[in-house]
Amino acid sequence: MSDAKRKVSNPLALAVLVLLYERPMHPYEMAATLREWRKQESIKLRYGSLYTVIELLLKAAFISEKRTSREGNRPERTVYEITASGETEMRGWMREILSTPTKEYPQFEAGLSLLPAVPPDEAIDLLETRVEFLKKDIDEIQTGLGQAKSMNLPALFSIESEYRLAGLETELAFVAKLIARIEKDGCGFLKEWKAWHAQKTPRRKKS
Repeated sequence: MSDAKRKVSNPLALAVLVLLYERPMHPYEMAATLREWRKQESIKLRYGSLYTVIELLLKAAFISEKRTSREGNRPERTVYEITASGETEMRGWMREILSTPTKEYPQFEAGLSLLPAVPPDEAIDLLETRVEFLKKDIDEIQTGLGQAKSMNLPALFSIESEYRLAGLETELAFVAKLIARIEKDGCGFLKEWKAWHAQKTPRRKKS
């Protein structure tokens, strides 16, 4: 079953199912666990979205309320557990994600497809700025992986960081090479690229 046909397709919902497959939890514990595991770097996590996802999973009968408890003056907390159909959904969803590539539409790819819209010199400046951001992100991930290793955390639990690092390193190499290609001959279109922008007259703003 593809994401488009799933009753709930938000990746955060899959994370909730995996958490509840481990053990019953209340929403605050779910969010705290995801943050402790640093999964918010791979899955967008907001309390509002979390509660919306929980309601959708309840409606789909993938999870159910196990009990409601109150500690001191704190508000009541509902503990949820995964259902048999929820476990089936979680396993099928994981199999699909891990086995089947899907077409995604990253913003950078969209920007590259429209690259001629900015002059060559500006394109180089912008890409050089991106290089600096990429280097910073790579350094941060490498630091995080180093910390995980020093804590003797099995690599399996930070494998998504290794994947993200590999992607960033590949992108960094691509962008650096692209800058050199634009500087050399505009990827085979430098003269026409410059001429096209030279003849463009800036539009005046209406008063």
